[in-house]
This record gives sequence, structure tokens and C-alpha cells, in this order.
Amino acid sequence: MPESTKEASDAIRLIMDERAFGDAGKKVIVEERLQGREVSVLAITDGRSILVLPPCQDHKRLLDDDRGPNTGGMGAFCPSDAIDETTMARIEREVLVPTVDALKRDGIDYRGVLYAGLMLTHAGPKVLEFNVRFGDPECQALMVRLRSDAIELMLAACTRTLDKVDVEWDPRPSVCIVLASDGYPAKPRKGTPIHGIEDAEAMEDVTVFHAGTARNADGDIVTAGGRVLNVVALGDTLPAARERAYEAVRRIRFEGMQVRSDIAGQTVATPNRA
Repeated sequence: MPESTKEASDAIRLIMDERAFGDAGKKVIVEERLQGREVSVLAITDGRSILVLPPCQDHKRLLDDDRGPNTGGMGAFCPSDAIDETTMARIEREVLVPTVDALKRDGIDYRGVLYAGLMLTHAGPKVLEFNVRFGDPECQALMVRLRSDAIELMLAACTRTLDKVDVEWDPRPSVCIVLASDGYPAKPRKGTPIHGIEDAEAMEDVTVFHAGTARNADGDIVTAGGRVLNVVALGDTLPAARERAYEAVRRIRFEGMQVRSDIAGQTVATPNRA
């Protein structure tokens, strides 16, 4: 997401001349830059019915204040306060329902998760991307709030009985904080011992999801990827969930650990997308 003409030129030179991404750099598409707040709306569909899940907000950039390189996500919170009932109804009406209808018209019997990455612009919600999977780290923030059986939801989607399922959510908000390896996202360091996971998991309403971890020959848990752990907490309020999540993060340590300090902060960032 270049901030200037020079940055755009440098990026094109890196992609097309230096072939940083191989043959994928043979062609470049220049897109409109959208201004607004980025949110994630996930839904489950059985091909006819659509179950919209609580909206999430992801933090993509590596560093605080949405600086640094883009990542797969350095944290998320749920529900996002950026989407009210009116906006959600519009997203369902203008994005999700037409997508499911278009799949049916094309003869595609799709049953599963639809992930819509959206930018809330002054002209309304705009689709940045679609995925047919749960998002990461949005999924972690969602799952700790789900009181119903996730397997029953998936089975209902498979058997086209989604409209008969009652879903219960924990009313409390959740905050997910990603702990990343030294060198991420360019060259993450692997094999670094991790300490304190059990101490974090001992906290009430805290869950630690493993992502890029492994056990070495001695049986110790070590880093094995870019985004290493997802620390998720529930709280009566969003600030309470955030405070608990960061308290759990402080109990975990490994050399070179990268973590943002502003996930679900009081001033919610408004990232731009190119």
C-alpha cells in the first residue's frame, strides 16, 4: 500500500524488475485506493440459508499505529463496533445474498464459510476480498465466543438444515493478540524456545491457540513459523478483554517476540487499502 508515487515505483521495480515474487510479477494491476475502516464479516451458508456471524476487526500491519509491512494479521477483536445493525443488513443484502445467488446461478453448490473482507467507505461497504474459509486471527476471536457446538453448525451447512439451528454467543467481547517470530514477515526465525504458555492459559477466560509452534528433540515448544501464538481473552467490556489479553501476553516470552501494543485500543485504526 504505497504512500507516495516513489513508493509505488519502488514496489513495481521490486515486483517486475527484481522479480521478488517470481513469475507472479509479470503482470501488475493498479487498483483504486479505498479510504475507510476495514472489517471482516464471516457467514456460514448451506447454499440456501445464510448465517451471519458477529463482525470482527483485524489489525494487518506489523507495527503499532498501522505502520510497517502487511501481515496475515497481528490481532483482532469481536464484535467490531464499526458495524451497526443497519450496516450489517446492507452487507447481507448487497454482498452476501447476491454472492450465494450467483454461485447457484453458476451451478455451484457451495456449502461452508464465506469470508468477506470489507472496507467501510463513505460510499458504503466495498468488498476487498472473498475467502471460502475462516479468517485468521478472526476465527480465534469468534470461536471463544461461540457457545453452540461448532460441529453441529458445520453439519447443518453440509445437510442444508442451517435454518433449523439455534446459535448462542457469549455476549462478552473478545480480543486476540498475535505473537510473531523475530524476522516476521520477511524471514521468521524458527527453533526459538517459548516460555510461559501454561502461565497464560491458567488465567480465567484466556485461551492460547498454537499456530507456528513445534516441539524440539528435548520436547520443548519452539517457534516454527511467522505467527507463533494467538492469545485470546474474554471480558465484560472490550477494554477489560484487552487488558486481560495483554496480561496473558506478558506471561509469555521468547527471544525476538513481536507483538503490537495497540490491538483493540481506544482509538481504533482506520487502515487504507490499495
